[in-house]
Amino acid sequence: MKTGIWVMIISVAGVLSFLVGYSVSESTGVEPGFFEAVETGSYGAGPGGGATEGVSAEDEKYYQELGKE
Repeated sequence: MKTGIWVMIISVAGVLSFLVGYSVSESTGVEPGFFEAVETGSYGAGPGGGATEGVSAEDEKYYQELGKE
């Protein structure tokens, strides 16, 4: 095939994959900073090391005890 057709196919595929990925991300509700928040139950407290705002004292104590194990 001609090079121009391959460039067009790759460009269309790239745009479509971006739009599908954006659509899926938008429907899941995952927002920037989600994985840094303690209350999400993901990877931890983020770069600051402490608990983030909005975490109750009971939850903060629970997460501190998890780190001691």
